[in-house]
Amino acid sequence: MTVISWIRVNHLQLIRSTIGGVWLFHGIYSKILVGIPRHQLIVARILGPDMAMPITFLIGIGEVLIAAWWLSGKFQRTCAAFQTLILASMNFLEIRLANDLLLSAVGMVFLNIILVCSAWYVAIHSTSRVPAEKS
Repeated sequence: MTVISWIRVNHLQLIRSTIGGVWLFHGIYSKILVGIPRHQLIVARILGPDMAMPITFLIGIGEVLIAAWWLSGKFQRTCAAFQTLILASMNFLEIRLANDLLLSAVGMVFLNIILVCSAWYVAIHSTSRVPAEKS
């Protein structure tokens, strides 16, 4: 099997794994381990400095749980809808209340649209496959 053939056969799993990796990276590295301190600054701007550390940590835990749910392959459409809601909410709050702390609001929205569209692509195509009946 060529690499191209393997990608064709496994593209949904590759996309699913990439999306899960994005949630894991931002949950563990960016928030739990404070690898990107700007995330905590954004939370501080929205909820106050006293709440920034514990809430950022909890957001990180939530992102790890989203990754686990997504990677499990269970209820993919519900998970895609949840990801859409979470990302739209976070983007709205960040742009509205902490725009000056963002590297690029347009870039963030663009990348999150790609993430959400990819999640919906996987969710729709993963659940629309009906196994062939045995004769």
